[in-house]
Amino acid sequence: MMRTGREIQVRTYPVGGVSPDDFEVVEVPVPRPGPGQVLVRNTWTSVDPGLRLRLRPDAPSGYFAAFPLGRAMDGIMTVGEVVESRAAGFTPGDAVWHAQGWREYAVVDAEAEQLNGLGTLTRLDVGACEPQWYLGPLGGMGLTAYAGLHVVDALRGGETVWISAAAGAVGSLAVQIARLVGNRVVASAGTDDKVKWLRDRFGLDAFNYRAGDLEARLGDIAPDGIDVYFDSVGGTHLEAALSHLRRGGRVAMCGSISEYESGSAGTRNLFLAVSKDLTLRGFRGSSNLRLLGQMQHRMTAWLRSGELAHHETVFTGLESAPHALTEMIAGRTTGKTLVSLG
Repeated sequence: MMRTGREIQVRTYPVGGVSPDDFEVVEVPVPRPGPGQVLVRNTWTSVDPGLRLRLRPDAPSGYFAAFPLGRAMDGIMTVGEVVESRAAGFTPGDAVWHAQGWREYAVVDAEAEQLNGLGTLTRLDVGACEPQWYLGPLGGMGLTAYAGLHVVDALRGGETVWISAAAGAVGSLAVQIARLVGNRVVASAGTDDKVKWLRDRFGLDAFNYRAGDLEARLGDIAPDGIDVYFDSVGGTHLEAALSHLRRGGRVAMCGSISEYESGSAGTRNLFLAVSKDLTLRGFRGSSNLRLLGQMQHRMTAWLRSGELAHHETVFTGLESAPHALTEMIAGRTTGKTLVSLG
């Protein structure tokens, strides 16, 4: 008898805000793996801001493809357990990651490159860590945080670094890495509770960007300016950073959350990049796979020593994934947003 499993499919592309009604849960047959394939029972699946960019007819040029309507959502990082294998190097019971999430079972080609290589089927060492950490500090989120600081040469320490969306999956790691290597870190978030969490949990200089004028708040907390801005928000945040960056400052641009649902309003003071000799560097974690081993080595040491903390907001059951996405985009989650599939 053929196995069946549930998966999330996109029913309609949202206009404006994402709603759980834009998705549906579908029961589908799960085929046996063919040569070079493994069958994986997914146990944890990721929820990331970048998914919003793929919930439209055409994803941004150069980004991952839009999710097709009425089909499985490929390209979402997931951790699971091998159930059946016809691929060398994988046996039943192995913990693995791959990029066929938001479903209960996945048949995965062992050698197929996914997410620029980051999501290619990989065995995981879960002897000393929780499996879902590979979706957070030891996976794509950790790589994005680490690579963002690396590409603007902010891992050397001794500078003032502003990190926006600092209570999110990437931001909460970036603030800790930046501080651990010797920078002064300024953090911003969108609620008083998140600001309190950043202050109490990590001892950071943090502020609520919604409580008053953003540029004024940044100026109050960093009166001498900043050297580096780690940008996950775009819009008015990028404008504020351009105003407060010192000459020769750098911006690492990994996202633009403020524009994912409302569209881009442009950056009014972009000429400051010219007048101040600034560097604006866009990057993607998956474009920096060469740093993955280095990142995992350092992050594992920091996690084991207790110098780095990892926070998760967990939703239970596959059917909760669309709700988890809407909550995360609305700013109502902290740390890494995950769905536990049991």
